[in-house]
Amino acid sequence: MTETAHRRHKARAWSRLSAQILLANMAGLFVLLAGVLVLDQMREGLIEARIANLRSQAELIAGVLEEAATIGEPAPVLDVARARSVMSSLYLADEAARVRLFDAKGALVTDSAILLDRVRVDPLDPVPEPEGWRVSIEKAVTGTIDTLRNLPPFKRRIGAYTRTISEEVSLALLGEAVAGERIAQDGKRLVSVSVPVQRVAAVLGVITVESSDVDAIIAAERRALVPFILVAVLVTLLSSTLLTIFIARPIRKLARAAEHIRRGGPHRTMPELSGRRDEIGDLSQAFEAMTAALYDRLGAIESFAADVAHEIKNPLTSIQSVVETLPGIKDPARRAKLLKILQNDVQRLNRMITDISAYSRLDADLARTRAEPVDLPRLLTNLVEGYRHNGLGDQVSVKLDIDPQTPAIIYGAEDALARVFSNLIDNALTFSPKGAQVQVRLEPVMGRQSNTPDKVRIIVEDEGPGIPDQSLESIFTRFYTDRPMGEAFGAHSGLGLAIARQICAAHKGHIRAENRFPPVVDNAAKPGQKTGARFVVELPTDLRA
Repeated sequence: MTETAHRRHKARAWSRLSAQILLANMAGLFVLLAGVLVLDQMREGLIEARIANLRSQAELIAGVLEEAATIGEPAPVLDVARARSVMSSLYLADEAARVRLFDAKGALVTDSAILLDRVRVDPLDPVPEPEGWRVSIEKAVTGTIDTLRNLPPFKRRIGAYTRTISEEVSLALLGEAVAGERIAQDGKRLVSVSVPVQRVAAVLGVITVESSDVDAIIAAERRALVPFILVAVLVTLLSSTLLTIFIARPIRKLARAAEHIRRGGPHRTMPELSGRRDEIGDLSQAFEAMTAALYDRLGAIESFAADVAHEIKNPLTSIQSVVETLPGIKDPARRAKLLKILQNDVQRLNRMITDISAYSRLDADLARTRAEPVDLPRLLTNLVEGYRHNGLGDQVSVKLDIDPQTPAIIYGAEDALARVFSNLIDNALTFSPKGAQVQVRLEPVMGRQSNTPDKVRIIVEDEGPGIPDQSLESIFTRFYTDRPMGEAFGAHSGLGLAIARQICAAHKGHIRAENRFPPVVDNAAKPGQKTGARFVVELPTDLRA
């Protein structure tokens, strides 16, 4: 399987653009999940707030015990019985808090869990019941979040919180309050505050207030976000599906159509997407225009190839006939005549192949050529002077008239424009009788909304027989031939005027042919009598506009 075929097969299985759309939409969902995980990172603020609350409770209880459960002067001691009585009569508004009292030696005196008859109960696993889809999805999302929590970027280190309750009490007995997190015997994370109970400077005991509800609060917040996560997932999937349907699939269809056309299929296989008023519709229209231009170019190439084959076949047939006949001819005069025909056919082929080569690459040459300043009066002057010194001045004269208001500089391809004018002058010389004159005129064309010229007009006139009315347009068709009697055989290929029109079109101009007639006041002229042909070329002064 070739690389292109493998890529095409892979594209059928999965669209890369669809995957990119899905990943781009999932980015927002990832941000939401990250926010849920960051909620765990917000534990620090929650812990600090919880510690402040527990500290105020511990200090309040320590102050009560200091006043009501200490005896002796000047060496006070903690009255354990009275302390237990005070502790049992305390009302704790915070049911999640657990309060313990330790004496000066670190021994447990009383515990609110015992005083309030709180017994630790490990519930049995519930009897399995059919779960609804919502519960299943919530469990899946919660499990995913818990798994992500254990990843390195979000996992909290617990090594710094492995202090035991006895170590915390020992630190508080030194006279300073101790606050922080620690791990209980059952593995739960606790927020704990230990405050010394002291009278004057003597530390009589330690009040420890702890709470294990921080993780529960965080878990409740995560569970509250589960519905929003589910909605975000559904919206992401729906958005990705719609973008795939309205963007990825049309582009994929266009790609398949382009591949089909590349393999030689008909251009009618292009999907109908041009009615869409968006970039996909613009792309489809561009594809259709490009495909139409491509098939037009292919049709033009085929037509040109057929015309070339037809035109070349005529001299080749003549050459073949002469070559087959020549060996059997003994008469020197007839042999010379056949050789002359052979020479003319070879010249005709040579001229035709040269013009065919120039015509075939004309589009590419014009596409690569940039518009540059062209001194049009100087260009025409040099061309006319060249004809005056090439030996034709004795037969047909060439005259140039330049209107002084004509812009001296226009923009275009100088070599291509020179070829247009030389083709027109050559054509005029061909049809002009001896002693006639070819007139070349350069004049401005004023703009409709200004008094400055925006175009130039070049007119080439001859004094020949004129052009048949039905051929005024067809003479610009390639390989069109309608030559006067006595013209040298093979002197023209029939491509000169076609090349001229193509160059004019590339310069955003146009060329037309018309006949000349004598003035109306000339009574000697016959009705409809032609006095020659006229070719008119109009070009914009600035091709860049």
